[in-house]
Amino acid sequence: MIWLLVAIILVPLVALPAAMFAVNVRLFMLGSSDISGLDGSEQGKAVSVLVPARDEAAGIEACVQAALASRNVEVEVVVMDDGSTDGTDQIVQRLASQDDRVVYCQGKALPDGWNGKQFACWQLSQAARHDRMAFIDADVRLQPDALEILSRRMDRTGVALLSMFPLQETGTFWEKLLIPTMHYVLLGYLPMARMRASDSPGFAAGCGQFFLTDRDAYQTAGTHEAIRGSRHDGVKLPRAYRTAGLMTDVVDGTHLARCRMYHNAAEVFRGVLKNATEGIASPRLIVPFSILLIGASVAPTVLLVAYAWGWAWGGASGNTDPILPAVDMAIGAMIVGLFVMSIYPRAMAAIVFRQSWTGVILHPIAVLVFILLQWIAWIQSLLGIQVAWRGRVEKPGTST
Repeated sequence: MIWLLVAIILVPLVALPAAMFAVNVRLFMLGSSDISGLDGSEQGKAVSVLVPARDEAAGIEACVQAALASRNVEVEVVVMDDGSTDGTDQIVQRLASQDDRVVYCQGKALPDGWNGKQFACWQLSQAARHDRMAFIDADVRLQPDALEILSRRMDRTGVALLSMFPLQETGTFWEKLLIPTMHYVLLGYLPMARMRASDSPGFAAGCGQFFLTDRDAYQTAGTHEAIRGSRHDGVKLPRAYRTAGLMTDVVDGTHLARCRMYHNAAEVFRGVLKNATEGIASPRLIVPFSILLIGASVAPTVLLVAYAWGWAWGGASGNTDPILPAVDMAIGAMIVGLFVMSIYPRAMAAIVFRQSWTGVILHPIAVLVFILLQWIAWIQSLLGIQVAWRGRVEKPGTST
C-alpha cells in the first residue's frame, strides 16, 4: 500500500495550488465594473507614462507609439535613456521632435548602491509633469484603453499602487516553458482575497512591467529610493508601499497590454537568475517552496509513471489475488486524479491568459528547471556571484 500512502501525502500539496488558482483566477481578472461605461464621454485623469530605456532601439518606438495612442486620458510619455549605446536616444529624440507629448531625458551616472532601473525610474518621477504616473518597461505595448481602465480601477478601489500582468508573448521553447510559471506561483500560492484585505508587507505582489501610482503615495512610500539596490521591483516596490501603510493590488492585463521580455534561452535563464534571491531563492523560502512546487507539480507525474509501470508488470501491488486488482484500480484512479489536478492550473492559465500549451504538457519539467534555477541563484549568492543584466552588475557601495 505504499502507492496509497504516497498519494495521500501528495493530496494537500497538489490540492493547495489547484484550489488557490481556481479561486484566485476570478479575483485576478478585471470585472465588469472596471470595463463598463468606456464610451469616451468622460475624460480620465492625466497620466505620465514613464519608460526607463537602456539599449532598447529595437522596440522603444513601438512602446512610445502605443502609449501615445491611449484614449480618454491626457498622456505624456517620458523616456529616460540610461546610457544606451544602440541609438535608443536618437529614436526617442526624433519622436519628441514629432510629438510634444514625448519627452526625452538623458539619465545621470549611476550612483553607488543603486540598481540601474530603479535610479532611472526615480529620475523619471522627477521629470513627470502629471501627478498620476505609470512606470512601464520598454518592451510593454499598451492597448488604447489600458490607462483609462486601470486609472478608473485605482480610483474605485482606492489602492495606492496598482500593478498588472500584461499578456506574456513567448516565441522560443524556453520562453513558453518558463515564463508562465509567474502566473502559476502567483495565483497558486498568494491568497488574493487576504492580500486585498490587508496592508501586510507579506502579501506584497506585483509585476515590474507596469505600475500605476499617484505622486503623493509614491513619496510616502519612499519612491524608488526605498528599493534602490533591488532588481526585483515586482515584489519590492509593493512591499515598500505596504510598509508605509499603503494598499497595493495586482490584476490581469492580458487584454490591456502585451510584453515580450526575452527572446532566447540565455535571456530567459539570466532573467530568472538575476532577481531570484529576492524572491523564492532566499534562504527563508527556497527549501519550503522547493518542497511545495515539487510535491505539487513533479511528484504526481512521477507517481503516475511509476504506478503505470508497476501495473504493466502484473499489477501495481505485485500480487495476482483477484481482489487486489480492484484495489489497484481505485488507487490508480486516485493517482490519475492527482496528476490531472497538478496540471489544472497551467491548463487554466493557457486558456485564460493565452499561454502556450507547451508549458502545460511539460509542466513538471518546467517546475524542475525553475527550481533548479532558484538553487543555482542561491548558490551564486553564497559565492558572491551576481548575474550581469544590461551590461551591469550592481553591488552595494559600487557603481558600474
